Amino acid sequence: MIKDRIRMASLHEKIMSPEAAASFIEDNMTVATSGFTPSGYPKAIPLAMAKRAEKEPFGITLITGASVGDELDGALTKTGVLKRRFPYQTNNASRDGINNGSVCYQDMHLSHVTQFIEYGFFGNIDVAIIEAIAITEEGNIIPTTSVGISPQAVKEADMVLIEINTTQSMALEGVHDIYMTEKPPFRKPIPIVGPGDRIGTPYIECDPKKIVGIVECDITDKVRPLGPIDEDSKKISAHIIEFLKEEVKAGRLPENLLPLQSGVGSVANAVLGGLVDSEFENLTCYTEVIQDSMFDLIDAGKVKVASGTSFTPSEEGLKRLNDNMEHYAKYCVLRPMEISNHPEVARRLGVIALNTAIEFDIYGHVNSTNIMGSRMMNGIGGSGDFTRNAYLSFFTTVSTAKNGDISSIVPFVSHVDHTEHDVEVFVTEQGLADVRGLCPRERARKIIENCAHPDFKEMLFDYLNRAEQGKYSHEPHLMDESHSWHHRFLTTGSMKVK
Repeated sequence: MIKDRIRMASLHEKIMSPEAAASFIEDNMTVATSGFTPSGYPKAIPLAMAKRAEKEPFGITLITGASVGDELDGALTKTGVLKRRFPYQTNNASRDGINNGSVCYQDMHLSHVTQFIEYGFFGNIDVAIIEAIAITEEGNIIPTTSVGISPQAVKEADMVLIEINTTQSMALEGVHDIYMTEKPPFRKPIPIVGPGDRIGTPYIECDPKKIVGIVECDITDKVRPLGPIDEDSKKISAHIIEFLKEEVKAGRLPENLLPLQSGVGSVANAVLGGLVDSEFENLTCYTEVIQDSMFDLIDAGKVKVASGTSFTPSEEGLKRLNDNMEHYAKYCVLRPMEISNHPEVARRLGVIALNTAIEFDIYGHVNSTNIMGSRMMNGIGGSGDFTRNAYLSFFTTVSTAKNGDISSIVPFVSHVDHTEHDVEVFVTEQGLADVRGLCPRERARKIIENCAHPDFKEMLFDYLNRAEQGKYSHEPHLMDESHSWHHRFLTTGSMKVK
């Protein structure tokens, strides 16, 4: 019974249908929701909004923690409701809308979003829609499988709508650690000195007077499948593990490493999963997403604590998580995105950042968002928050794409998300390039030699050698040719010499 999960009896009168809740959303409103990856996002109310829009067109600005499920991004895009989107997405429909111009999109560092909300940079937050497992006796909200921007959304919104999702395990209660910072000049240091430190409350504080509607929902998180750990991913993981072992041997890392951060997706999951069979033990994680490989590490007795802002499992991983929630909750902490992705905390803890790239160039610039410089894939997400502030920053990618027709290592990336100043280690299935302490020309040779696919090495070295004949030698480029490198694929369908 939904009333059993609403412990403040006076709120029972706020229970309503999704359609009634959706009626609070008006044209041109700004709506902030829970959700970080397809976890813990509202579902019933957005679907009702989309259905209403079929007869009564309207549009909104949507702000979430990160990507969300199809019931939110997809349904609202397909019905024309989604007009402006922040800060990250992975939905096919919303991606198409962004790329065809029907959805205005600003890609953002995730650690910046909550401050934008609190300072009013997005304008007024009209409505917050939050998925919860329960509401406390005081009217506070207990989130589900993610936290994201939910605390700031609740704090700043004029109205709050809550979806009580009865498919979400009540064993989630207690896994959250909700802490928010003050505005400058009153902001204090965040008192986290270890990944497992709890510094806040297990619920989101909420003024009950803000709650205008409560909806029961029985729709599960529509999590995405994670690809199998293929041979290329295993090789990438093996290169990283061997490198970390050498760092320990050299005295630059402790035997249990430093807190690990891993990005979203199959390659990131596979890289972290490689640690299961490694010699490393007593690991800690300070990251944004807790994926299947983290459950493997916990079950193998390798991880002491994993801190993030969401559980982001596969379909199989979600069942595993729900069936064993009490077990995994002992090792996991879910924090607001402001804290999980906070650059100062990442720097203090000495995070080892492992993220994935679309492409990187011979000098160490990374493109993680735009195909051929213009077609948005997902967004920068939290990779920048961790990369620039990590003790060690890794970027990984398979060395080729499009069945080997495209090199993922190029002379000059078509879009820059992470500069050469931010990344220390580049890894493909071909090998690993540690570029610490190297000048640009030295970096280029090491990246080409160690990371590029053999089919493209000669072309890349030829480019570098000719560029070095120019007037300036620090970071030489043939500007016309660096752009024609990508033009080669657009005109012929392949980067290879025919």
